[in-house]
Amino acid sequence: MPATVVVGTQWGDEGKGRTVDLLARDMDVVVRYQGGHNAGHRIVVNGESFALQLVPSGVLYPHITPVIGNGVVVDPAVLLAEYDSLSARGVDPSRLVVSGNAHLIMPYHPELDRLTERFLGKNALGTTKRGIGPAYADKSSRVGLRVQDLLDPKIFREKLNVVLHEKNLILTKIYNRPAMSADEIASRYLGELAPRIAPLIGDTVALVHDALAQGQRILLESAQATFLDLDHGTYPFVTSSNPIAGGACTGSGLGPRDITDIVGIAKAYVTRVGAGPFPTELDGDVSELLVERGHEFGTNTGRRRRVGWFDAVMARQAARLNSLSEIALTKIDVLDTLDEIKVCVGYEANGVRYDHPPYHQSVLFEVTPLYETLPGWKSDITTATKYEQLPSAAKNYVKFLEETIGVAISVVSVGPGREQFVRPA
Repeated sequence: MPATVVVGTQWGDEGKGRTVDLLARDMDVVVRYQGGHNAGHRIVVNGESFALQLVPSGVLYPHITPVIGNGVVVDPAVLLAEYDSLSARGVDPSRLVVSGNAHLIMPYHPELDRLTERFLGKNALGTTKRGIGPAYADKSSRVGLRVQDLLDPKIFREKLNVVLHEKNLILTKIYNRPAMSADEIASRYLGELAPRIAPLIGDTVALVHDALAQGQRILLESAQATFLDLDHGTYPFVTSSNPIAGGACTGSGLGPRDITDIVGIAKAYVTRVGAGPFPTELDGDVSELLVERGHEFGTNTGRRRRVGWFDAVMARQAARLNSLSEIALTKIDVLDTLDEIKVCVGYEANGVRYDHPPYHQSVLFEVTPLYETLPGWKSDITTATKYEQLPSAAKNYVKFLEETIGVAISVVSVGPGREQFVRPA
């Protein structure tokens, strides 16, 4: 049976968790393949809101096996807190399987994250300061500790002693911060966290391949989005891993031919958290309206998101980078009260038109968006249960986006609830 990837097509916060929750009803396994607890997925079920950080969105279905893949970096304390929170709310997370090859976020990672951001000053990247980047850096430097190391105290301590020697030199000599104790870290990770994490650790590569062999369906979800990709995003204002669909293979252990469908999630407008270029960014009354109606504040951090008109230039590039087979359009209801809605269909810089983002970021910072203006529908669409019930202007907006991007829109969400969506014919 095939595997399906769900990936954000913008700078995140497109509604990936909600879309995964929608698709998961027909799946057997849901795999988170990259990122850490720097991204939150909010899902509303029967009026009850769940904010997930590390546990895959499919956990809310009792038939799903949720998997944290090898491409994720895991803070075990955060994972267990989320586990306990779900249990307290009547959700059974005991089916969760965590890859033994996933890397651990250690106490020195968030500390170095905070110090580095402070050191960069006005050039700060706007990270969540949760240690994600430093953990991935250690992974690439081959000095990281992995989840499986929690099962071998001797190996854990040996690896910790090696890496902490270097980290303490950085903390004390460069940042004038106190050194961290290897004994204290080992005591907490091995004594408090490992006994609870151990039953969840497994061979997730074998799990996903066995599932496919048994005819089961697999859904793979990213934590971040296309333009936060380390290679293809607006570097350096990106995350430290590869959210694009290609990253689903390295982050899960599936092969490229195991994936047949790639669903891109696009919000009906664009948001961004933190620094970096944003050609269609808005300010003023429309900006405030979108933030208020769209509740555009970070699920984990509470940070106010930057907002802008839909950017079809970005969407076309996302379709290229991910080989999108379809798009799920979210939060179209946020636009309900607008008289007119703009869509960026191209960029202009120095007399040159761009239909895809310029490769040189200095140019991207300077582009002028070229807009098409469409009429708004000025009516509440949140009660629609069929696509035909949408106002003509709303359907025309969906059709315009579909034609401008060149990818079919298969799902349109009309509200935050699990059942608040319609499917175009």
